Amino acid sequence: MSDTHEQDFLRRLDAVSAATETALRSLLSNETEPGEILRPARLLEAMRYAARGGKRLRPFLVIESAALFEVPEKQSLSAAAALECIHGYSLVHDDLPAMDDDDLRRGQPTVHRAFDEATAILAGDSLLTLAFDILARETTHPDPAIRTALVLLLARASGLGGMAGGQMLDLEAEGRFVPDRRPLALQAKEIERLQAMKTGALLSAACEAGAILGGAKEAERRALLDYAKNFGLAFQISDDLIDAEGDTKTVGKRTGKDAEHGKATLVGELGIAGAKKRLSDLVAKAEGALLPFGGKAAMLASAVRFLATRDR
Repeated sequence: MSDTHEQDFLRRLDAVSAATETALRSLLSNETEPGEILRPARLLEAMRYAARGGKRLRPFLVIESAALFEVPEKQSLSAAAALECIHGYSLVHDDLPAMDDDDLRRGQPTVHRAFDEATAILAGDSLLTLAFDILARETTHPDPAIRTALVLLLARASGLGGMAGGQMLDLEAEGRFVPDRRPLALQAKEIERLQAMKTGALLSAACEAGAILGGAKEAERRALLDYAKNFGLAFQISDDLIDAEGDTKTVGKRTGKDAEHGKATLVGELGIAGAKKRLSDLVAKAEGALLPFGGKAAMLASAVRFLATRDR
């Protein structure tokens, strides 16, 4: 990626992050919504803490995918915020002692360390359910059929056959449920399936949400999903390379965890050099999938190229 393209992408990512931050602050205000009795202060504080910061790649993918079909940012921002709520919930639960047992996230104590485990669980639960609350609102889209499609999309991407199911496969691969806790020896295709669920499903949902909001034709939708599939796998390999090669201070969370826990990763299966080659191939495939959209997809192309060079 040229310096100019990278700077343009990072500026756009920052702008989306700021817009998402504003939307989440409004959604997590002290004011109750119809049907709510009270918003407990400690729970609300933990939800805000969990939803702070981050790259906001998922909102970026929603907004830029919708923009391919001339959907203004203000009309796709609600769906983008809903996906970020799901992402935030997943990180809170992923960091818990029963899961990955992490003390740091984005350079700060994880939610269960900053508050306590019970509050962290409830904060994650509340962010999860808030996502569907957001998608069901008329302010997300005036057409109830579009809202229903978004709810179904996000439910499937984040649940049994998507992110949560992928997390279970990840725990099984660590050997969590066998007496001697011996990691399973997964093949590359099995690792890619696990990662397509755990990480890729929500990234794909972000792109598909944009297609739904924009009324994409079937061929356009397929092209965007092909991009998203390759983006998701590239993102996970990039993440695994950062864990293997990065340092805690730069990354903002503990590194070296994958090898320590015997996690099934393509870095472990292919080695550093092999994983970097696979990453490069996935970036090229993702860029190729965007060709039907021409120059309108420049930011999405820059996003996947960014994965090959990021260090956090």
